[in-house]
Amino acid sequence: QLVESGGALVQPGSSLILSCTASGRSLVHYAIAWFRQAPGKEREGVSCISSSDHNDHYRNSLKGRFTIPRDDAKETAYLQMDTLRPEDKDVYYCATARDQVDFFCSLIRPYDFASWGQGTQITVSA
Repeated sequence: QLVESGGALVQPGSSLILSCTASGRSLVHYAIAWFRQAPGKEREGVSCISSSDHNDHYRNSLKGRFTIPRDDAKETAYLQMDTLRPEDKDVYYCATARDQVDFFCSLIRPYDFASWGQGTQITVSA
């Protein structure tokens, strides 16, 4: 089970850190990804970090503003979001990969991830 936390209402230009903590199933050997979804829209990939070498990958439009560290000792992954914009408003989900392989991480596709959290809401508004 994955649990996201850290969602909030923030002003444009703010920073925010989301956390994704695993319980019952270790995430150490799995790639971890963040996705986001707005009402009526498809879920889109935000970022992914591999399990083996912690290589990180990002949606092109988010590079430079978001980072995805992980702390395997704490069974936790994070999404550091800087310079938030109103268009970043979404429900954010974390997920772990279906299998203990990393080759798909750069694609950040929902299909490749099997365990999902319940989501956490971010709103960016003045």
